[in-house]
Amino acid sequence: MPPVEKLLGAAVNALGGSERPGQVRMARAVQDAIDREEHVAVQAGTGTGKSLAYLVPSIRHAMLSGSAVVVSTATIALQRQLVDRDLPRLAEALAPELPHPPTFAILKGRRNYLCRYKMTASWPEEEQDQLFDPREVSATGRMVQRIQEWAEETETGDRDELVPGVNDNAWRQFSVSARECLGAQKCPSGAECFAELARARAGEADIVVTNHSLLAIDTMEDFELLPEHDVVVVDEAHELVDRVTSVVTGELSEATVSLAVRRVGRLIEQQVADRLQEAAEDLKALLAAAPPGRVDDLPPVLGQTLALVRDAARACITALGPRGTGKDDAEAAGARKAAFTALDEVHDTAQRMLDAYGHAEEVDRAEVVWLDEGGGRFPPTLRIAPLTVAGMLREKLFGNRTVVLTSATLALGGTFDGLAAQWGLGRSGSDDASEWTGLDVGSPFDHPRSGILYVAKHLPPPGRDGLQDAYLDEIAELIEAAGGRTLGLFSSMRAAKAATEALRDRLDVPLLCQGDDSTMLLVKQFAEDEPTCLFGTLSLWQGVDVPGPSLRLVIIDRIPFPRPDDPLASARQRHVMAKGGNGFMAVAATHAALLLAQGAGRLLRAQTDKGVVAVLDPRLATARYAGFLRASLPPFWTTTDPGMVRAALKRLTAAGG
Repeated sequence: MPPVEKLLGAAVNALGGSERPGQVRMARAVQDAIDREEHVAVQAGTGTGKSLAYLVPSIRHAMLSGSAVVVSTATIALQRQLVDRDLPRLAEALAPELPHPPTFAILKGRRNYLCRYKMTASWPEEEQDQLFDPREVSATGRMVQRIQEWAEETETGDRDELVPGVNDNAWRQFSVSARECLGAQKCPSGAECFAELARARAGEADIVVTNHSLLAIDTMEDFELLPEHDVVVVDEAHELVDRVTSVVTGELSEATVSLAVRRVGRLIEQQVADRLQEAAEDLKALLAAAPPGRVDDLPPVLGQTLALVRDAARACITALGPRGTGKDDAEAAGARKAAFTALDEVHDTAQRMLDAYGHAEEVDRAEVVWLDEGGGRFPPTLRIAPLTVAGMLREKLFGNRTVVLTSATLALGGTFDGLAAQWGLGRSGSDDASEWTGLDVGSPFDHPRSGILYVAKHLPPPGRDGLQDAYLDEIAELIEAAGGRTLGLFSSMRAAKAATEALRDRLDVPLLCQGDDSTMLLVKQFAEDEPTCLFGTLSLWQGVDVPGPSLRLVIIDRIPFPRPDDPLASARQRHVMAKGGNGFMAVAATHAALLLAQGAGRLLRAQTDKGVVAVLDPRLATARYAGFLRASLPPFWTTTDPGMVRAALKRLTAAGG
């Protein structure tokens, strides 16, 4: 088998690229980690070519070991890039050097595939139609019809291949979760199940591309979804903790309990089901009257209501009888499995919430419960999440396989330690850190020559009542100097909309705001019309890739700390403090540093790009934590002089780029 350097060289030559030192360093580091069966975290800036740097050693290992390598991403966009562009070209390039052409497959959660059985069997209704606006019901009905027509011709059953897409309400009528699935052996459609066929293809592939959520489910749950593997590459690894947290977050509301009641339906005696419905109504009344936010201490009435829900769900489970007796016909088996799944979720979540209390010390608390007030069609909902997923990840993900973690943003404050702690890996240099290493392979961009970091030190600290006039004036002056070409990243949608409304009539350039149209179309319009500006919030901080002269200025209105009333972030911060750590730095500052780095990373996307990242929040220059945040950003040339920055933008505009 050729060494990894030779394979990488062959790939780069075949694809018409040039060798990049950072890419070579990363490929060697990944290969060394695989050989030593140790973990590695690699920060690789935009333009490094990190996909090739981890795919080449991954393919080499798959060929040598006969075992698949799993590549996990946070976004559908990167999954599609890997499967539709990178891997086909790489497989063709490497085929002459390897025993056989590399193979690859994409694998998603079962909910993403059409369920043939559910299309033909009678199934308990997912939602109550009367909850919907009549126009929405009609639109969903048309989507349902499109799904049925598409089902006759699709070869994969993959939701993403249904264009245009459909809403969740329509799709849920033809899909099941892993817990609801009867299993290929029991299901009448098991032999032609789209999800099982996708899993079979993945089982024969060298590289299996999946997402962080499915990786988390496969890692945390008792059932296996991914094929057997001993190496995982986690791309967009800065998203891993949030995605895992989302997977293990439980929720309980009147809607989730009523769904269980509908599913158990005619399968048990009415009076047993009625008990659960009465508990659902008690829960609804209680949550409607309760204030939203963290529930640090269990009020007696909530404890009683949760116990009622738990016990009523247990009674329904008992009334359903033994699981998986094999005596049911397929349709009855599907209905029973759906009922068991919904009831188990209600029972286990209620019990989990009760178990979250009763600890003598804050340091002993493992989970936080909070009430989300909902809104629109969404009812008030109780949620529960772990205060840390570090232990889960250390045991379940890192315990028995080699893991490669990579992103353009991993070294926060100049060190990997912050994210490593969240992943459950020890701090570098400590006794428990011998199993992993961190490596920053840099970036092909010359940041000090290509970009300026401007901190508006002269502005007042940001207020709580929206954007101050001084901020609006600063934004207007910067955009005028840049001739438009601005991406405005705001800490809230309210701020983005307020800035848009205040500046549209004041500026002579087109100004788009997230929410005016689909984000994808807005970004396309922004990229194609150079003077256009685009304002928005969180998804734009990480989801915009606009190389060229359409983007010359990135404005960040304030340091993106979590909101003080964010239930999970505030609870995690308090928990770190109870254990003797610095809660603010471990949670709030780390969160802010990650987003700041991602936002600033929007500026330089190609070698010829130039421009300014303007942070209007003066705390980035004055606060005691400012050094940590700035050390998390690319090494731009830095200034606090507004006149100098406006002059630089005007020169860039006058030069035609």
